[in-house]
Amino acid sequence: MAAGSQKSTATAATAPKSQKSQKSQKAQKAQKTMYSSVKMTYPKVGIRPTIDGRRKGVRESLEDQTMKLAKAAAALITDNLRNPDGSAVECIIADTCIGGVAEASMAAEKFRKEGVGVSLTVTPCWCYGSETMDMDPHMPKAVWGFNGTERPGAVYLAAVLAAHSQKGLPAFGIYGMDVQDAGDRYIPEDVRTKILGFVKAALAAAAMRGRSYLSIGSVSMGIAGSIVNEDFFQDYLGMRNEYVDMSEIIRRIDEGIYDAQEFKAAQKWVKKYCQEGNDNNAEAIRQSREQKDQNWEFVIKMALIARDLMKGNPALAGMGYEEEAMGHNAIAGGFQGQRSWTDHFPNGDFMEAILNSSFDWNGRREAMTVATENDSLNGTAMLFGHLLSNSAQVFADVRTYWSPDAVKRVTDVRLTGKAANGVIHLLNSGAAALDGTGEQSNEAGEPVMKPFWDISDEEAAKCISATRWVPANVEYFRGGGFSSMFRTRGGMPVTMSRLNLVKGLGPVLQIAEGYTVDLPAKVHDILNKRTDPGWPTTWFVPNLTGKGAFKDVYSVMANWGANHGAFSYGHIGADMLTLASILRIPVCMHNVDEERIFRPSAWSSFGTSDLEGADFRACKNFGPVYG
Repeated sequence: MAAGSQKSTATAATAPKSQKSQKSQKAQKAQKTMYSSVKMTYPKVGIRPTIDGRRKGVRESLEDQTMKLAKAAAALITDNLRNPDGSAVECIIADTCIGGVAEASMAAEKFRKEGVGVSLTVTPCWCYGSETMDMDPHMPKAVWGFNGTERPGAVYLAAVLAAHSQKGLPAFGIYGMDVQDAGDRYIPEDVRTKILGFVKAALAAAAMRGRSYLSIGSVSMGIAGSIVNEDFFQDYLGMRNEYVDMSEIIRRIDEGIYDAQEFKAAQKWVKKYCQEGNDNNAEAIRQSREQKDQNWEFVIKMALIARDLMKGNPALAGMGYEEEAMGHNAIAGGFQGQRSWTDHFPNGDFMEAILNSSFDWNGRREAMTVATENDSLNGTAMLFGHLLSNSAQVFADVRTYWSPDAVKRVTDVRLTGKAANGVIHLLNSGAAALDGTGEQSNEAGEPVMKPFWDISDEEAAKCISATRWVPANVEYFRGGGFSSMFRTRGGMPVTMSRLNLVKGLGPVLQIAEGYTVDLPAKVHDILNKRTDPGWPTTWFVPNLTGKGAFKDVYSVMANWGANHGAFSYGHIGADMLTLASILRIPVCMHNVDEERIFRPSAWSSFGTSDLEGADFRACKNFGPVYG
């Protein structure tokens, strides 16, 4: 095999090679417990080493340097980034350096056959811009022009970025701050950050293409986000929309279209580990113990069936249900629930909470993306967060802003620390991922939410143990069921996001980086009991900038575009901004430092002093990628 055609398959660079290999194998072994009839493959990164095409001395002198630069970029990516199943991100390097249109076409054909979804061009020298550039309109693309004085890599970078802009194919420009020597194989930190940030976001965009959003049911209680907009999914995300009526769950329960052996294992696991909480219903309307036991059986089957609907299950084919075994190739989905379902049947809270979590009766595995009340727009925000972080996402109502004065009036306690300027109460009926308890931890003992392959069995057990399954509020859910109840540990850096649709404008994204906080027990109890105490609670404080929507906590709440939001572990707002620009979705509200913002170079042509306005203008100008 030619050196340039080698596939880079290293895993995360956070451990020695032997340990990295073991962790990757462990992650993939754990992931096999997730059934799927459709063999899922992840998009790969295509590395394009471009070169000065002049023969008889110029090109020959640059071949080795250029290809080594491509290999260095590939190693950086595969050593630091993973796919959602824990496998290493794979890089495909073009067979030869690209000096003109013929070799550019050869690379494009190779990338097509290899399943490449992201394009990264690297060069240390001048090349012929429009002859060597990537012309695929659907491929997220970036160009790294090596900052060295021996050859004008920066000149090529500027020329080819101009060509991308002129042809309407926005590309990200990567250029190091400091001049390096020609033979330097070290990738500076600023370049590393941009390469990894671009690739992470670009892979997220590519992973959605061709997949499905599955609506189980339709519109919940008039919530606009559950009015699924096919034009948005198809034009902006490259996804298709699939639909099944909620009666399909009943059909499969009644006809036994689920893995009975797995159901028994799940039932045993639930009885052993899922602790019921206090029944907060009035005595006169409480369900009997017999009814609750029946509800447990029902909601476990709901979880199995919803997963099978989304991902498929080969076990069903062995039972004679080949069509059902296929699933809907869904990377995300939503369940209507209220009220057509919950007025009669047990609610979907257990199903949603378990599927959104990084573990269940099969052990640790990739968290799924299932939106409560079929809020497809919040489900999209959850999907963005999951693909960027590889961790579970927490769905919540953006319920209440508690000002310091209101808290003092109600509890006689003055908030301090990060909560001193007030808090936002994130609360929903119990469908939040159990990872949201914050019972996982890093080496310093701080609460975190990890990708499933980094979660220990003990940490998963702690998350489950910190959760109580409270009999559903039958005034809300007449059919009963169980809602998860926990309080998120404070001190976690998180990013809350929400996608909204605005008539005449299209999709817009909101982002708020901040922290979860602990409130004194007395304060938590008083505030929590003013709403439903049987649901999971997160106290959230956004990072304030002193201006705009982030001048204070109240303004964040007042400017939030819908009743729902989702949060992801870590301050990943910069990655979300990059992803949004790839998808041509403007961001109307964020608190990410300007120094961390990375968008295609063409965005600067729409203004450099007002970056938010430039983002809106650029997204409108270029339009949706798949539209």
